[in-house]
Amino acid sequence: MDFVTSEDGTPIAFERSGSGPPLVLVHGSTADHTRWAGILPELESRFTVLAMDRRGRGDSGDAAIYSLEREYEDVSAVIEAAGRDVCLLGHSFGALCAMEAALRADNLKQLVLYEPAFPVGGNPLYPPDLPDRLNAILNTGDRDAMLVAFFKEAVGAPDAQIEALRADPSWAGRVAAAHTALRELADGDYVFEPDRFHPMTVPTLLLVGENSPKELTAPAKALNDALPDSFIVTLKGQGHVAMTTAPRLFLDPVLEFLAP
Repeated sequence: MDFVTSEDGTPIAFERSGSGPPLVLVHGSTADHTRWAGILPELESRFTVLAMDRRGRGDSGDAAIYSLEREYEDVSAVIEAAGRDVCLLGHSFGALCAMEAALRADNLKQLVLYEPAFPVGGNPLYPPDLPDRLNAILNTGDRDAMLVAFFKEAVGAPDAQIEALRADPSWAGRVAAAHTALRELADGDYVFEPDRFHPMTVPTLLLVGENSPKELTAPAKALNDALPDSFIVTLKGQGHVAMTTAPRLFLDPVLEFLAP
């Protein structure tokens, strides 16, 4: 693993592999860099991939006080370490971090965001009692059950998607870092300000699952309306984790968009 120091002094780990132009990968809630294992070989054949561990998980450090802004700074630090003409791909909570980091970067070439998570139109992203219910499960010591409840209630994932995730190499890391999922419900407090994104000219691909709940597709549509150079691709028959459930369907539009 390689490391970069974020603005608050926290070491952020990333695995560098492959060859070609730089591509930074930002995973979503409960995961770490191993989340991309199923599609990594094809990405490595075209890019120098920097797959980061977000703070508090994998080999990255953490801080006593958590805030969303520190996550944006972490992604920015990895982008800076990647070099010039960087491509950036973020998923879910990681897509929110990536879109905010994109506002701070001056070396981005292209941006891919798969269902960034934030409230739209005054509608809450999560049930108000969800943190307490998840914390109650976590306090029993059953981290696996807590993750299942998280994906069912925070993500709206059906049983088949959850079982696919449990079979993925990233599940062990998710269990180890299950306690950090609670703080990542902070994306429910994020305030989207479209005017901040009007000047961002980085070409952007926005991905949404055809079967995803509207709470997870509405943010991409709101962001698409705000950005001057973006478009949406709907992944047919998929939900929030197509890189696991339909990797080819996920990769095709990403690679077409990022092609030189």
